Amino acid sequence: MWLINSSIGRKVVMSVTGLCLILFLTFHCCMNVVALFSGEAYNMICELLGANWYAVVATMGLALLALIHIVYAFILTAQNRKARGDNRYAIATEVNPGKVEWASKNMLVLGIIILLGLFLHLFNFWYNMMFAELFPAIHYDPAPADGFGKIVNTFGNPVYAVLYVIWICAIWFHLSHGFWSAMQTLGVSGKIWLKRWQVIGLIYVTLLMLGFLVVVLAFAFGCAPSLCCDGTAADCCQQAVDCCKDAAAACGK
Repeated sequence: MWLINSSIGRKVVMSVTGLCLILFLTFHCCMNVVALFSGEAYNMICELLGANWYAVVATMGLALLALIHIVYAFILTAQNRKARGDNRYAIATEVNPGKVEWASKNMLVLGIIILLGLFLHLFNFWYNMMFAELFPAIHYDPAPADGFGKIVNTFGNPVYAVLYVIWICAIWFHLSHGFWSAMQTLGVSGKIWLKRWQVIGLIYVTLLMLGFLVVVLAFAFGCAPSLCCDGTAADCCQQAVDCCKDAAAACGK
C-alpha cells in the first residue's frame, strides 16, 4: 500500500495525523481556558468527558493517531538522513529561512521533548482522572472527577510549571514548521500559498500555544480568576485584579 511503502504516502499520513492532533489541541486549549474563569464549569466538562464508552473510544483513537504520527516521524527521519546526508535540509532552508529553518533541523529533538512532555501530562491528568475512574479501587487525591483540583495542584508546583512551559515552547516550534509543511504535502500550497500558509500557521499556532501558556502561568502565580471568584461578576473581576496584584507583588519580593 502506497501510504505505507512510499515516501510520499508516509508524508501524507504524517500530515493528516498531525492536522488531526492540532484540531485536538485546539479543543483542549478551549477547554483549559474555561478553567481560568470557572472551576465548576471545567469540572462539568471533565464529567462529560469522563470514563464513559465514548470518551474511552475517543481516547483510544487519539492515542492511535499520536502513535502513528510518532512512528512515521522516526521512519521518515531515518529515511531522510540516509537519503540526503548533511544536505537533507537544503530545501527547507530555501523555502523558509530563519526560525522555521531551525525548527525543521531539530524536528526529531523537538519531537522527543514533546513525547517526554506527553508522558508527564498523561501521568498528571489522564492517569489521575480517566484511569482512576476506570479503576476506582485505587485512592486518588484530588478525586478523579475534580479536574480543576488537578490543574491547581499541578501548575501550583513550580517544577511542573517550568516543565510545562518548556513543553509548550517545544510544541510551538514543532507546529510552526509542521502546519505549513502538512499543507504543502497535501497539495494545497503552491508558490503563492506557501508563504500564506506559513503566516497563517504561525499566527494560529502562536495563539493556540499562548492559550495553554496563559493557563499554566495564571495558576502558577495564583492569579486565575477562577481561584479568586466567589461573588458576582463585578466582584469576580475585582478579585481577579487583586489576585494579579498580589502575585506581582510576591514576584517582586
